[in-house]
Amino acid sequence: MGLARRDSIHHTYGDYLGWPEDVRYELIDGEAFLMAPGPDLEHQDIAGEIFRQLANALDGRNCRPYIAPLDVRLPKANEADEQIDTVVQPDVLVVCDPARLDRRGVRGAPDLVVEVQSPSTAAHDHVRKRRVYERAGVKEYWLVHPTDRMVTIYRLADGEYGKPEIQELQGETAVAVLPGVAIAWDALIARLPPVEP
Repeated sequence: MGLARRDSIHHTYGDYLGWPEDVRYELIDGEAFLMAPGPDLEHQDIAGEIFRQLANALDGRNCRPYIAPLDVRLPKANEADEQIDTVVQPDVLVVCDPARLDRRGVRGAPDLVVEVQSPSTAAHDHVRKRRVYERAGVKEYWLVHPTDRMVTIYRLADGEYGKPEIQELQGETAVAVLPGVAIAWDALIARLPPVEP
């Protein structure tokens, strides 16, 4: 089951800014997708733990981690903010270029994006958002699969993601784009509810 589209009209960030704040959307090439209802506890535990570890590891460095909801505007060229037609809210992200940060959030590609998968968002994250992140130049894109206890990692090389690296959520996973930073999984996985058969 995919995310519902708002309508068939081409939208921009200018439209998006006028929508009610109690309903969240993401724009992908002008298509407005209704975001899934509030994530479950497991999703939030994983996203929160990844953010915490990144924040601790990056303390005192130029790179800054953020957690959803935060608008990431991904222009295709130099269009004005109101004309941008792709705005996403990754679960966790890291930005190392302070020029990409402003009061509205992030304009341009983060260095790292992490999406924690749920049944309602998996296809959206694997297909639409992967394509958008690749085009925008996100250097490293992680898809964390709570049920399968694995992470799929895409790394940008020559403007393309190519074949992903897939790892189990155990031990540590290094963040290639952030030298010396790794996410430790064992304590997190131990406290999550067991996977239902």
